Amino acid sequence: MTSHLPPFPLRTECPPGACICARDRLLADPQGDLRILRLSRADEKSLLQRLENLRDLADLRHLEERMEQQLGIRLTLVTSPRGVRSLRGILIRVQEQPGLCRKTRQAIPAAIRRGIEKRPQIAWEIANAGGLFEAP
Repeated sequence: MTSHLPPFPLRTECPPGACICARDRLLADPQGDLRILRLSRADEKSLLQRLENLRDLADLRHLEERMEQQLGIRLTLVTSPRGVRSLRGILIRVQEQPGLCRKTRQAIPAAIRRGIEKRPQIAWEIANAGGLFEAP
C-alpha cells in the first residue's frame, strides 16, 4: 500500500479502534482530499472556540464557507420540517468524509449550538432565512 504524503504536517492518528475516520484509506488514495488532515488538535480546539463565539448568522456562514474551502468540511444547517420552537428545531449536521474524526463530527455541531445559545438572534435569523418572518 503506497501513500501520498502532502507537503504539510498531518493530524496525529486517533488511537486504534477509537475512531472510524478511515485516515489510512484516505492516505492510500492518490485522489483523496487530504485537506481535513491539516486540522491539528490545536487547530480543532481553536475552531470549536470560534464556533462557540459566533457574532451573527453572517459570521456562521463565513466560518461554514472557510471550513469547506480549507478543510473540505461541509455543514448542513436547516430548520426542522416540524418548525422551530427551540434550538432543537435547528438541524446541524457535518457530512461524513474520510479523515474526519467521529469526535470532531460531533463536536462541531455542539459548538455551533453553544454559540447559538449565547446569541439567540442567530436562531431567529436561521428560522427567518426561508422568509418566515420577512415582510412581503
